[in-house]
Amino acid sequence: MAEKVMVGMSGGVDSSVAAALLLEQGYDVAGITLKLKPQSGCRAGQPDEAEDARRVADKLGIAHYLVDLTKPFSQYVIDYFVEEYLHGRTPNPCVACNRAIKFGAMLEKAQELGYHKIATGHYASIEKEEGRYLLKRAPAGKDQSYVLYHLTQHQLAHTVLPLCRYEKEEIRRLAEGYRLPVARKPDSQEICFIPDDDYARFIQDYAGKTTPPGDFVDEKGNVLGRHKGILHYTVGQRKGLGMAFGKPMYVRTIDPGKNQVVLVEGGKEYFAGLIADKVNFIPFDWPKEEMEVQVMVRYQSRLTPARLIPLADGKVQALFDTPIRAVTPGQAAVFYHGDLVLGGGRIVESLPLKE
Repeated sequence: MAEKVMVGMSGGVDSSVAAALLLEQGYDVAGITLKLKPQSGCRAGQPDEAEDARRVADKLGIAHYLVDLTKPFSQYVIDYFVEEYLHGRTPNPCVACNRAIKFGAMLEKAQELGYHKIATGHYASIEKEEGRYLLKRAPAGKDQSYVLYHLTQHQLAHTVLPLCRYEKEEIRRLAEGYRLPVARKPDSQEICFIPDDDYARFIQDYAGKTTPPGDFVDEKGNVLGRHKGILHYTVGQRKGLGMAFGKPMYVRTIDPGKNQVVLVEGGKEYFAGLIADKVNFIPFDWPKEEMEVQVMVRYQSRLTPARLIPLADGKVQALFDTPIRAVTPGQAAVFYHGDLVLGGGRIVESLPLKE
């Protein structure tokens, strides 16, 4: 009997081709589209997206389910996003969505419907070695392992990633070959529930909250001007500060306690390391000692050699071999050994360079 796999279908090209490939490989395939926000919000669950997914499912001759996950999406993704910004951090909502929704609630729903595994259109690789499931970078040009560092052994054991060895251009050609109705559909770039990319306005409209104006200060605490509220800024930002300083200035840190945004001149926006919490490791439960790794501090940033130091309070410290700019609290730090994803966590502190 063919193994049953439910494919998360967003209505995009990647997930549509993932379904077609699995069907071709002999799996018993169904599609599932997640309704994540009613009507005016998230693109990934809107009627047009769901309709695109249904059209692809009809073309492939597979069952298609539409599941309403608006409540958990609001709780675990949007509310998290809002609270992080209000506390001066810059979250990655895709990581939160993958953790709680796509590989959490969606997997549970698929298994309720009798499907042993789920599949997505992510570009990464899952392998099993010596009884343990491992996550690896995609060997092709596009790699999305960064947003999957949180996967548990249970989730990895029940996930299929059929796109791991393909280039994006190949996926487009396959979509054309399968005659999928979304073959020429452009990729979505923005955060799905903020289509206009205006985070501050969304937070004000959604939560009825904002952050009060405060001071721009330099490293010594000297006041340089006034900012319009910390949720309008992120570490490393240069443009859009709202005033001229006579020279390029960068956001180095955000201090929600003092309601200050610390600005520095170019070249001083670099950091020596970071501390991360909420850490998940994949090949092992927890490192027994310090280890040499490569770290990625934002999606598609370059890998930087670092020394990973486990701390006593469930956090880890990473000290970079060479300084990294704009190490941003709230973003994910993901640790690698070659192509192997060791794990990652949320950046809670950026460690300054020594004077």
